[in-house]
Amino acid sequence: QAQFVESGGALVQPGGSLRLSCATFGYEFRLRSMGWYRQIPGGAYREVVARITETGRTFYAEAVKGRFTISRDNVKNMVFLQMDSLSPEDTAVYYCNTDPPWTIDYNTWGQGTQVTVSS
Repeated sequence: QAQFVESGGALVQPGGSLRLSCATFGYEFRLRSMGWYRQIPGGAYREVVARITETGRTFYAEAVKGRFTISRDNVKNMVFLQMDSLSPEDTAVYYCNTDPPWTIDYNTWGQGTQVTVSS
């Protein structure tokens, strides 16, 4: 069973930066595309904001393009999200998962990491 452990979230001022990390377990990491997803306060769904294929190609949602950078380490089985020029609209709980997600049952995802952008 795939497992994901996210970390790195914090309270940050608008314009600031954060780097999120995700450790993964239980599957062949290097063979799967990965994604960072976020769920806004009060939202029911988790939207993908960044993707990275097993070969390193990256894709971004329009809302974060040019500000967020996804990367992966196939030796450590980890995926990262560098977040720059943060705005209050980026406030959300951030999750990592495979792309597409290992399951659509949110109860099986990691705990996520809270990012709050506020002055």
